[in-house]
Amino acid sequence: MEGPFAHHRLANGLRLFIEPMSGVRSVACGYLARAGSRDETPETAGVSHFLEHMCFKGTPRRSWERLTADFDRLGSIYNAFTWKDKTAYYGWVPVDELEPQLELLTDMMEATLPGEEFDTEKQVILEEIAQSGDDLQHHLVDLVFEKMFAGHPLSWPVLGHERTVGRMTREQMAEYHRSRYSADNLMLIVAGRVDPGEVISLAERICGELLGSGGQTHREPPALREGTAVQQLKRFNQQALAMVFPAPPAGSEHEEDAQALAAILGGSNSRIYWNVMQEGLSASAGATHLDFHDCGLLAISAICEPANCESCTEALQAEAENITQNGVLEKEVQRVRNKRRTSLAVEAEAPYYRLMQLMDDIDYHGGPRTIEQRLAAVDAVTTESIARCLEKFPITERGYFVSVGPRDWPEL
Repeated sequence: MEGPFAHHRLANGLRLFIEPMSGVRSVACGYLARAGSRDETPETAGVSHFLEHMCFKGTPRRSWERLTADFDRLGSIYNAFTWKDKTAYYGWVPVDELEPQLELLTDMMEATLPGEEFDTEKQVILEEIAQSGDDLQHHLVDLVFEKMFAGHPLSWPVLGHERTVGRMTREQMAEYHRSRYSADNLMLIVAGRVDPGEVISLAERICGELLGSGGQTHREPPALREGTAVQQLKRFNQQALAMVFPAPPAGSEHEEDAQALAAILGGSNSRIYWNVMQEGLSASAGATHLDFHDCGLLAISAICEPANCESCTEALQAEAENITQNGVLEKEVQRVRNKRRTSLAVEAEAPYYRLMQLMDDIDYHGGPRTIEQRLAAVDAVTTESIARCLEKFPITERGYFVSVGPRDWPEL
């Protein structure tokens, strides 16, 4: 045990992290795979997300029908998600169902990728890609990543492209699965009312046969670009705008400062809410801090009527310049700090949400953090620390401006 946590590495390389939570009656467990769209090749863009679907479509011990029935039999709250740098699978069950839940999730890590299901699920993914084309915000996000991370795997959409998914073969996916879902590229995380020694014994028995490759995923850090990009899409009635800037990466000195800055600038009851949205310039506007282990972004965005592009952009720029020149107020810091503390504390009381916190900490901070450590990081945010963050990561220069919608604006 290291403080309240237990950490163990199996002989096959699988890392196990456990947090006992004595005051609950349930347990959440999940596999975190270092397998996201940034780990793909140009020819296999979208394979991580496609593979996530296929892990529910057949395993060495179960058909997809049996898999679904077994989750339901346990009463499990279960799901999976894929992002740029990870794929996660999890289940949340009463404490006496941990063993069958862990066995079920482990079985999924060895998915058999049945050919008939592969062809069927490919059509499901292609339909998802087609549906994403009807979402203006989705176009904006994809264009931001495409331009700001040009030449790097982070530029590829998580869903992939119609051409890459359409041409993908089962053999390509099987090779990716073997390399990315090896035991030494997976982490098993457990949070709930458990005894660490019993969980380790359980993992040795259930997870010990997962194969290890003897190597970790290698990732090249990106070089962030600057510029302006316009995507004219006449079928939409509104214009989506974003000013995006380099920001602190996850686990860095200013991670919490950037989160607070985004909340003050563009969260609920924020400056952008009162000075842009409530002025009638945009029905939806805000700021977001997005981070990875080696880079981060701060995006200031809005959706507006095409005729309001100029005035809306000027208003967003004015807010960025004002907060840069004049800083933030102590009462603003206190407000977002209070909300952040409440959110972290509430999440820490439920095994599922605690599991999500631990996944982020282990992936981005090198290990789990206690709720007290997380709260201390929030309390360390001050007007002065946010000012230092803005000095190091300015939001009035060296960014990318992106415009998507029916107007071909601004002219390039």
